[in-house]
This record gives sequence, structure tokens and C-alpha cells, in this order.
Amino acid sequence: MNRRLPAEWEAQDGVLLAWPHADSDWRDDLAAVEAVFVNIAREISRFERVLIVAPKIEPVLEQLIQTGVDMQQVSLYWMGTNDTWARDFGPITVIEDESPMLLDFGFNAWGLKFAADLDNQITGNLARAGAFGRCEIRIPGLILEGGSIESDGAGTLLTTSQCLLSPNRNPHLARQGIEQVLGGLLGVTRFLWLENGYLAGDDTDSHIDTLARLCPNDTIVYVRCEDKNDEHFAALAAMEKELRTFRTAEGHPYQLIPLPWPKICFDADGQRLPATYANYLLINGAVLVPTYQDSQDAEALRIIGQVFPERRIIGIDCRPLIVQHGSLHCVTMQIPQGVLP
Repeated sequence: MNRRLPAEWEAQDGVLLAWPHADSDWRDDLAAVEAVFVNIAREISRFERVLIVAPKIEPVLEQLIQTGVDMQQVSLYWMGTNDTWARDFGPITVIEDESPMLLDFGFNAWGLKFAADLDNQITGNLARAGAFGRCEIRIPGLILEGGSIESDGAGTLLTTSQCLLSPNRNPHLARQGIEQVLGGLLGVTRFLWLENGYLAGDDTDSHIDTLARLCPNDTIVYVRCEDKNDEHFAALAAMEKELRTFRTAEGHPYQLIPLPWPKICFDADGQRLPATYANYLLINGAVLVPTYQDSQDAEALRIIGQVFPERRIIGIDCRPLIVQHGSLHCVTMQIPQGVLP
């Protein structure tokens, strides 16, 4: 079998978004979060296509047109959604014998925490609507979220044990079983498991895309907390120590680049929110980086620019997004080249 999971920095056809709406947890913050989505869609459309699913098309279309989004780059699909976290219910694309294939993993809202009946149908509904052309789609019969895995495109997968070994996801599979099944489905030959690291306010059981990201040239960027009084200090220090032990396929240490730590953010009820600069999105020719109206925003943009020197670095104010405990990467799913008709 010749199968592999592409790296996010490889060529893409587009990005999937699920638009926020009033019949969701976004009800009280809808205007603010819709403005973020418009900004994301506008920036993506400058480089590649945007697929948008929404239970009501007309209001979305009106917002996009009014704000000057290139509608020739946008495809809108009418369908019901529970929420907006496309990273975790969108299709995961593998390359098999040089052709893309979509895997429609099950989504149970991060271990049965929330309703997911509509979101779990989106990939299949899009396929039936012709969004993916004649691209083959398979249903593996496994629970897996896109935000829980990072690929280097060459057989290495970075993930966290807290998420992938959660008893509310695939309780019939222990670590060895997960490696065997995912190894076959994704073409993975090496698993890098993080045992430490978390973000307060994160509902996902430590998705890797909030903590550490694989990058080109055997590089890993990761979040670091230098405040010894912060509740994250010990766990993230332990995570950093683990990262230092990881080796490339050739047996060399990874180049480790820490990202800054934004100031603490709270919601209206005083609950801490999971602000992280690791939750960036790679698209053709650019990187969209979440910002939080924070003094560390500029430094985060600078560091990510060093890691991806040939791409435009574009900040997206994601302060409204983290109110519902996610950020920029969480609401997007890239569609690799060769999928869209």
C-alpha cells in the first residue's frame, strides 16, 4: 500500500468552514464571531478556494459580498450544523497511489461532551452534493478529530495520549491498537506521543494543534509558559522536555522553536480561555495566525514568519473565537490539492 497523510504545508485546493449561527452556542456573540469568519474567508480566498457550509445561505452570502470577498473563490452549501469546528469533523485527506482519498472519521464532539449529530454528517453530505467531485471517500469506523494529529507528510505523526487514548473515543483500542489502525489508514510509520501538555478551557482533551506543530526542515514549534505561577508551567515544561527527546526518522533531534505565551484570557463567567499561537492555519502562500489583542501578538507573527519565510504571515484577531474555547485552526480544515472539482 502506498498511502500517506500530507503535511499541512503541501499544496491545497481550498479550506472548509462551517458558519456560526444563532441556533448554536454562538448566539450571544454572533456578530463578533461572524466578523472573524468573514475575515478568515476573505484572506483564504486571496490564495485558494473556500467551502462554506451553513444552515442559512442568504445571510452568509450577503456578508461576504458586502465585505468584498472574491465570490468566484467561494462555494456555499446549505446544510444543518451543530457548531463551527470544521477541523474536527471535516474530511481527512490521504494520498493513495498519488491520488487523494477522503476519510470520513466519526466525530462524537470530543468524547461525547456536546451534540454532534449534524456535524458528523457534514463530510458525507458534502460528498453527496458533489463538493469533492469524483474523489473517493471511505468511512473508517473510528473516532478521530483532525485537530488531534500532526503530520510531516513523510510517515511521522505527532499526537497526545490524553486525546487519542481517551476512553470516550475508541475504548476498544489501546495505544498499540491505535498505532496499528491509524498506521494503516494514514500511512503512518512513526508515532510521536506527548504525555504532557494542556490548555485550561480546552474541551478537546489536549489536541496537538493547540500545543505543538510539525513544520518543514525537521522543526517543531510549541507553546512555552515561563511564568512559574501559571497553572500551565509544570505541564508545559514537562512537554518541552519530552519534545527534546523526540528524534527524526534519520535519528536527529528536532529543531525546537518556542512560541510566546499570551496573557491570561477569561470569559464573562471568569473561566480561563485557551488562547494559543500554535493554532495557526497554513494555506497556499500564507500562514493565518491567531492574535488576541495581546502584547505578544507581534512576536508570535515574527517567529512563525521565520519558520515559514516564503509565505505571507497574516494575523487574524481570534479573541471572539476563544470565547467558545477554540481558535483559528480549530474552525478550518484544509482540502489538499486534487480533491475539489
